[in-house]
Amino acid sequence: MRPQTAPPRAARIATWTYFGLNGFAVGMWVVHIPNIEHATGITHSTLGLLLLVLGGAAFAGMQVAGPLVDRLGQRRLVPAAGVLLGLALFGPGFAQTWWSLGLTLIALGFANGSIDVGMNAQAVVVERGYPRPIMAAFHAMWSIGGAFAALIGAATLRAGVPTPVTLGAAGVICVVVSLAVSRFLIEATAEEHEEQEDRAKPPAKLVWALGGLAFGLMLAEGVANDWAALQFRDILGTSVSTAAYAYGAFAVAMTVGRFLTDRVAAVVGPAAIVRYGAAMAAIGLTIVIVVPWVPVSLFGWALFGLGLAGGVPQLFTAAGNLDPRAAGALMARVVGLGYVGLLAGPALVGGLAHWMPLNFAFILPVVLCVLTFLGAPVLRSRSSVRS
Repeated sequence: MRPQTAPPRAARIATWTYFGLNGFAVGMWVVHIPNIEHATGITHSTLGLLLLVLGGAAFAGMQVAGPLVDRLGQRRLVPAAGVLLGLALFGPGFAQTWWSLGLTLIALGFANGSIDVGMNAQAVVVERGYPRPIMAAFHAMWSIGGAFAALIGAATLRAGVPTPVTLGAAGVICVVVSLAVSRFLIEATAEEHEEQEDRAKPPAKLVWALGGLAFGLMLAEGVANDWAALQFRDILGTSVSTAAYAYGAFAVAMTVGRFLTDRVAAVVGPAAIVRYGAAMAAIGLTIVIVVPWVPVSLFGWALFGLGLAGGVPQLFTAAGNLDPRAAGALMARVVGLGYVGLLAGPALVGGLAHWMPLNFAFILPVVLCVLTFLGAPVLRSRSSVRS
């Protein structure tokens, strides 16, 4: 254990800012999807294919950005990705055809994947300067950024502000803020690299294990994002306005949970957070499946969100600390596999829903949460904890 120096507070605030900015940018795109769909004249099915293009570009951005983080450092990569994200945000608002929208979404997805890996790698470096876990709070800031985007987007849409103007303004904010806070970012110290020289290279199976756990947890999160409201409307027969509370309960519980996770992780350790959080999530979604009563189902979605809140940040921290010399590349694999789960979950549940009631299709994420519960002790490996 190396001696503790003063915590890098400025870098912590800057990293918070990038997480919030990323959530804000993604949220601004999401709330304007209906307007963009109308402006380009595309169908729902075409939009679905273009969203897959967006996801594929994000995955590619992660795999490119990972090695670049290790080669160029976070202080160069993260601001550059933030600027690229801001510039890419202009595109969808000006798209008039399916192919022009597709091109802009390739740029948007690539930039989003790049900043995702870069800011998580920076968060790991910042966390090493603290005597306690702080990763989950960064992820909570991403949720806060998305909430601000929803509020601002709703206000501008209600006021009739043209989509290109709103997305353009959001893009300018991303560029300006990314450049303004970049000087506060930090790099891994030479001492940290020297410490790693005495440690064995992390086994590939450990990296894949962390990625598999991230896949399962983020698949479950994706299911809640896309199907929670529909479960209320189609299975419980609620109104559309009431159905919105299902996702709201999940999202609020997850955000609150992420702000609380770090303090709990400091006491019980990351393996316990992942393991018992997955168990809590499995219980919550099981309640949603078997209890057809709105108040209890709301509780189930909230418990599901609370259980999922802390797991992914622990996995990203573990990946980033496996080898500081290759932290970006290792995180790109784990973050990338998690992102694949986030994209795949809604589609897989949608396919199962063709053959069974929607709530029964939720058995898939329940099973993955149970498998995560069983696999979480991998975080106790000496290779996956900080020195």
